[in-house]
Amino acid sequence: MTAIKTLVVIPTYNEKENIEAIVKAVFAQPTFFEVLIIDDGSPDGTASIVKKMQQEYPERLHLLERAGKLGLGTAYITGFKWALSHGYDYICEMDADFSHNPEDLNRLYNACTIDGADLAIGSRYKSGVNVVNWPMGRVLMSYFASTYVRLVTGMKIMDTTAGFKCYHRKVLDTIKLDNIRLKGYGFQIEMKFSTWKYGFKIIEVPIIFTDRQQGASKMSGGIFNEALWGVIKMKISSFFKKYEV
Repeated sequence: MTAIKTLVVIPTYNEKENIEAIVKAVFAQPTFFEVLIIDDGSPDGTASIVKKMQQEYPERLHLLERAGKLGLGTAYITGFKWALSHGYDYICEMDADFSHNPEDLNRLYNACTIDGADLAIGSRYKSGVNVVNWPMGRVLMSYFASTYVRLVTGMKIMDTTAGFKCYHRKVLDTIKLDNIRLKGYGFQIEMKFSTWKYGFKIIEVPIIFTDRQQGASKMSGGIFNEALWGVIKMKISSFFKKYEV
C-alpha cells in the first residue's frame, strides 16, 4: 500500500522568532507531515533559518522563496500548486506563529482520512468563541465577519475566515486556483466558498485559537475591508459560473 503523503504549507514573513519551533512542533506529531515554507523575502532572515534546518530534515522540510510581500492568498496558491505537482494526497495550511496548535493538525487530518471530509476546518466558532489573547474588538470583528459571510453566501460554516485547514488533493485539483481573486484574508473565504459550491464534504473541527506570543501580526484594516467587499463581488460572480466536478 502506498503511504499517504501529507504536506503542511506555512507562509512566512519575518517569523524568525517562531519558524524553528513551529517546524519542529509539526514534525513531533504522530502523523507524518512534511512542511513547505513559502517565504516572501523576509528581511529578518527567516529563510536562512529554514535553509539551516533543511540540513537536518533534507527530505521533509521544503522552502520556496519569493521576492517581497506578494500576499497571503498568492503564497498559498503557490504552495498548493507545488503540492499537487509533487503528488501529495492531503495539503494542510497553518500560521507560523503558534496561533494554531500543531497538535490539532492530527485532528484535521483524521477528519479527512477517517471521517471522510474533503475539507477539514480548524474552527474557532464551532463550539462557542474559542479565542485566547485577542482584544474584544478583534474577536467581535472576526465573529461578526463570519456571520456576515454566512448571510451573503448561504454557507453554514461557522468560521468562514479560518486559516487552519486540511484539503484532500481532489478539492485543489477541482478548484481553478488561478481564478481565485481575493488575496488577503478574503482568500480564506473564497476557497471555502468554492469548495462548498462544488459540493465537497466540509467538516469543522473545534479548536482553540491563541494569539501570537512572538513577532508582529500581519492583520490590517485594508485586508479586512477587502474581505468584506470581496464577498459581495464573489457571490455575484458565482451566479455566472458552473460548479461541476
